[in-house]
Formats: sequence, C-alpha cells, structure tokens
Amino acid sequence: MIPALRALARAAMAARPVPLADVQARAELRSRFGHSYLVPVEVFAAFAAELTDRRRPGGPFAVLCINGRRWFRCRSVHYDTPDLRFFHDHREGGRSGYLIRERRYEDTGVRQFEIKLKGRRGETVKHRQPLLPGDPVLGAAPRGFLAAVLERSYGIAAPTDLGHLLETAYTRTTFVADGQRITCDAALLCQDLTTGRTVRADGGLVLVETRTTGRPTAADRLLHGHGVRAADFTKYCGRAFGAPPGADRRALAARGADGLPGRGRARGPVASSRP
Repeated sequence: MIPALRALARAAMAARPVPLADVQARAELRSRFGHSYLVPVEVFAAFAAELTDRRRPGGPFAVLCINGRRWFRCRSVHYDTPDLRFFHDHREGGRSGYLIRERRYEDTGVRQFEIKLKGRRGETVKHRQPLLPGDPVLGAAPRGFLAAVLERSYGIAAPTDLGHLLETAYTRTTFVADGQRITCDAALLCQDLTTGRTVRADGGLVLVETRTTGRPTAADRLLHGHGVRAADFTKYCGRAFGAPPGADRRALAARGADGLPGRGRARGPVASSRP
C-alpha cells in the first residue's frame, strides 16, 4: 500500500463513522466554495489527527461510512468538445464556464451524470442526475438534463459535439462537520482517453479539498498553520502532482504533464518531489 493510501486509511479509522444521510444533512453543499491542497503524508497525518481529535473545539469531524467502508474507489470520466472548450473556459475563469463528467462509485455501483457551474459569487454549483446500470452517459435523458441546466443557468445551448476526454481514478475518504466537508484523495490516476497516456499521483501526497458555503474553514486554517497553501488544481485541469522526481512541477502545472491539459499554478508542497 502506498504511503498516501495508508495515511488515508489510518485517518478514516480514527474518526467516528456516520452514514451518508448524516453527511447530506450536515453538509451536502451542492453550492459551495472550495480550496484544493496537495499535502505530504506526514503533514496529512497531523492534520487529520487534529480534525478528528475528540477535544477539538466545536467537536471532531466524523467520517462517511457506507456498508462498513470508510474509503471508496471512485472513477470519473470527463467530457469536452474537440477544441477543449470546457477546459479553456475553466482555465480562463469566465462566468459561464462549466464541466461535465460521469462519476462512478466502484464499491457501491452508483453512477451520476454531473454538471459543475460557476455561480454569481464565484461559487461552484453542482447539478447531478442518477444513471442506471447500462444507461449511456450521453443518452437522451442526460443530454436533456444538460440542455435544461445550461439554459436555466446561463441562457446558452448545450454543445452537441461532446466526447469523452479524460478518466480519473482515485480512493477517497470524506470527513464532515456542520456546514463543512473535506474530501481526501489518494492514488490518483489520470488517463487521456484520446492518446492512452497516463499520469500517476505522487504516492506521498494526498489531495485535500475543503468545501463550505462561505469563508475559509477550520480545515483551511489548520492546513495554513502547517505551512500548506491552496493549489490552483482540479483533477480535470491539473496534473502537476503526477510529475516525475526532479521535474519542475510549476511548469508542468501550467502546460500539463505528459501532454495533458494543465491549469494555472501550483504552490506549496506540490513543488516537492518523491520517488
């Protein structure tokens, strides 16, 4: 087991388990602000211990648990137009940028068709529709859902020339407190579906994403206290932490590792390298 997965498992086992219904009730956050951090496992272990400490002011964070599982294998397929319209819009930060993906939860068999938009205040707004086993991702129902969401949100028509571009796979643990949710991902694998080229995450880093309705969360403040700053990173638009040892990851983040599209800059621990 790679160090990041081992750290994830230890952190999850230290927290009080709660079912999905509790997570949705306390912090579903379909509309939210968020930050992404690339955290070395040593820092992640200390950070997670502080989050789940029973003596923590306001109470400890709990961990999502479904059928006895506290970490889950996830797989996402991202869709775009042939000219990468979504990627470029997202990178440029325009008001009408959006992303489309299929999210699959390998351990439960659940599939979702998801659309991520940018709200009026710059927040992320997620719309999703369940997919049944065997349903085509770009079938009539998902395309109708996409058209309705884009018309209602931005007053634009849905593109007709969509194709699958990138697949990501990772293992996730989710921590939750009232109004706050933290996802922690390890063993990220990104594959360009047009070329077959693959980038693997550094096994010594955990991708931590904080989500809330407003200001920086307790988790953000803890990470800042450990000297970790937010990285301009998404799984679709960033590949920097799959860089080989000794590579200039800031440059890779700007142009995309292994020819995959990158996004913006990477800061903090993303600049370090582990074999």
